Amino acid sequence: MELDDLKQNWKKSTIKNNINTDIMELIQHKSYGPIAALKKEFRKQIILMLILPAFLLVTSVDDINLALTSILFWSYVFFCIGMAAFSWENYRMAARMEQMDGMVRSNLQQQVSLLEKRLQLKNLGLRVALLFFVILTEIVPYFQHYRMLDKWHSLSPLTRFGSYALLFIAQYFLGRKIMQRKFGNHINYLKRLLKDMD
Repeated sequence: MELDDLKQNWKKSTIKNNINTDIMELIQHKSYGPIAALKKEFRKQIILMLILPAFLLVTSVDDINLALTSILFWSYVFFCIGMAAFSWENYRMAARMEQMDGMVRSNLQQQVSLLEKRLQLKNLGLRVALLFFVILTEIVPYFQHYRMLDKWHSLSPLTRFGSYALLFIAQYFLGRKIMQRKFGNHINYLKRLLKDMD
């Protein structure tokens, strides 16, 4: 009787080890899987954030001196560099997760949790950045003159602040939706796979 119980326990543990190995292979696959998808999205963000300031500079080529002395331009450049650096750190974290093996599942779980928190922090950071740019848009015309901002400030304050409110609402809902589609779904999938390994 004890021998039969021992055989059953051994078969169950062998099956569980195989499942764990299969799940880890799926998680860590280089060309598909949740970590590969996360890395791809982080890579896209890095490239986009490095291209945007150059694009903005090219569009201002007719008055390059004004662009280079603009607080708006430099604020945007620093914002893009900060976003690229943040995405690079997240990319490196995902790359480290890809190299872990089944023996460090708890460590992988901690990394997934940390990545999830960092993405929530990023969402909050984007809202703060939007507020910063709105404030900058309101105070810059007192120091530097831009045709576009002068036209914007010729509108009534009710129109301007109503537009800002709509922008914040749109950023809140669209930002959450985009973040969920690009990152949240993959993180949730990783969490489900890790839970299946229990």
